[in-house]
Amino acid sequence: MSGPKMTETDIRQQVQDYLRWRNWFVFYVLQGLGAYRGIPDLIAVKCGRVLFIELKTARGRQSVHQVKFQSDIEAHGGEYVLCRGVDDLLKRGI
Repeated sequence: MSGPKMTETDIRQQVQDYLRWRNWFVFYVLQGLGAYRGIPDLIAVKCGRVLFIELKTARGRQSVHQVKFQSDIEAHGGEYVLCRGVDDLLKRGI
């Protein structure tokens, strides 16, 4: 029997706590009227490095707008992270 499922809110809190512990400036982007479509959940900055972090549960999938945002960011040299937990940051050396 498995334990309780992680929600995006749980993942967000863990990721924010981890990044702050590692001295990143990180903030949650509240989606709403007028927000750029597909903008990720978190933006983190440290020493000039900027991460655009989309949070998903184990089964979560990106929307069409999120995929386009990722493509646009990466095409301009930006760093986009599809993150299902702190392990995804560790794998990237963050």
